[in-house]
Amino acid sequence: MPISVNPDLYRPIVRIVDDEETVRNSEAFTLRVAGLESVCYASAEEFLQKDNLKHPGCIILDVRMTGMSGPDLQKEINRREIDLPIIFLSAHGNIGLAVDTLKRGAKDFFEKPLAPEILRETVTRLVEENLASRRERFQIQRKREQYESLTNRERVILKLVAQNLSNKAIADQLGIQEHTVKIHRGSACRKLNIRTVLDVHHFLEAIGEIS
Repeated sequence: MPISVNPDLYRPIVRIVDDEETVRNSEAFTLRVAGLESVCYASAEEFLQKDNLKHPGCIILDVRMTGMSGPDLQKEINRREIDLPIIFLSAHGNIGLAVDTLKRGAKDFFEKPLAPEILRETVTRLVEENLASRRERFQIQRKREQYESLTNRERVILKLVAQNLSNKAIADQLGIQEHTVKIHRGSACRKLNIRTVLDVHHFLEAIGEIS
């Protein structure tokens, strides 16, 4: 199914997961001052059940909560391959715990209370990184779709074009007429909206068809 441009891809939301309502409200207000949209969850389980993962952003995560803990949620997030970066905020932090969460991919680990300006700065940076990552992945998916629209012959010829082989050399290698190579090459380039050998190389490299 073709990928359409979904506005959710570019509307960042910060998820605040903390079982203390006053903390959730305070962090949400701090982010709102910076123009950052957030949604609050009182537990890890609520986040897993209700969050719309289509939106980019990040997660501000408490460590000790009723039910699933923050580190346990992080493990589940990793298991599900959810790409949202995590910031841990905890009143019960220790060096060992911080190191463990960072080793599992958390971006930062802070002790509560955290200065509002540091929270806003950290969240803004991670949101921008997540947005850039998702945009790049979306563009690669679109390129992959375009590539999949090619015929097998067009794909083979494009890979040989990326090696900077001439039409004649490609024809000789495939045992076909040079004119046939030109037709398939032209058709493939039109479908992918590319023109030069360098364009072909960059396109195939971006989708992992060549190294």
